This record gives sequence, structure tokens and C-alpha cells, in this order.
Amino acid sequence: MKEAVVDRPKDKVLTYEDYLRLEDEKRYELINGRLYEMPAPGFEHQDVLGEIYTLMRSYTKKAGSGKVLPAPFDVVLSDTVVVQPDILFISNENLKNIKNGRLFGSPDLAVEIVSPSSYYRDRYEKFRLYEKHGVKEYWIVLPGEKVIEVWCLKDGKYVLHSVAADKGEVESCVLKGLKVKVEEVIR
Repeated sequence: MKEAVVDRPKDKVLTYEDYLRLEDEKRYELINGRLYEMPAPGFEHQDVLGEIYTLMRSYTKKAGSGKVLPAPFDVVLSDTVVVQPDILFISNENLKNIKNGRLFGSPDLAVEIVSPSSYYRDRYEKFRLYEKHGVKEYWIVLPGEKVIEVWCLKDGKYVLHSVAADKGEVESCVLKGLKVKVEEVIR
């Protein structure tokens, strides 16, 4: 299913307040004032999400370093940007930024599992948004190619920290010591 940009007047920039007034049960993201409807993800997407989430959650629980959450969970980066990363990590230091059941500010780590319909948005738009808003680490997971990329923020810009394909392993820069084997999370 293809993502849909919700119709709005061309000169109207939607805000977080507009987002809060949505009355249906659909999932949306607000990116630079544009509302994107998010279709339900498919089996492969959810299977990969479950595997990565389980590994990250187990790791952070043992370390006592913060919380790992799966989508849907609103991350309010600005008045015109509200995203729902597939998986996010919030360090203990940033848990104070959760208010009214949402994170106001950047998570420490965001994971996007790329679907064909979300490729451009995840690879380019969210990459720039997360970089701009100071998300310390961004994972781009490409199930179809069996690739995981780990980008880490250095001097305000993302630098490719770790990449693996097929049977390789990636390592987190935020969750020190966390290593994930591609073949264990993408089958």
C-alpha cells in the first residue's frame, strides 16, 4: 500500500495542534507541515521490527540505560514535525522529555525499517530531519536488500558508523557494545 499525503490547501502549513485535532484512528506523521498517512506495515516489516526491538530492549534493560519503544509513539521534534520512528531509544537522561505520553525533543536513537512506499521519506527526508534535530544515531534497515546502516552524529552531521549486508554485523555508537547480526533479524 502506498503512503498518502493528506490533502490540504497548498499555502496551509499544519502544526502540532492541528495534528492533535485529528479525529480518526489512522496513523500519521507530520513532516514540515505536511501530513502523511501511514498504512499498516506488512509482515516482513513487523517481523524485522520485532527482532531488532527485542534485542535492543533486552540490551538496554540489562544496562539500565533507558527505554526502547516500538511505533506507534509520537516524537515531537518541532511545531511542524511529529514522527513515529519504527523503534526508538530514549536514554535515562532524556526520559524527562516525555510529557502527555509523547516525546518532546529527539530520541537518542531512531530506527526506520524501510518499505518500498517509504524509501524516499526514510532515506532522505527523515535522515535530514533526524540529523537537524540532533538524533545521535539513526538506523536505516532495508529488509529487501538485507542491509542495515548505522549513522552516528558527529559535529552535527551523520557519518556512516557501521553497515552490514546479508551475514554481516552492525554496532551501535549510542548503545555501546550492542551488536546486531543482519541474518538474525532479517530472514
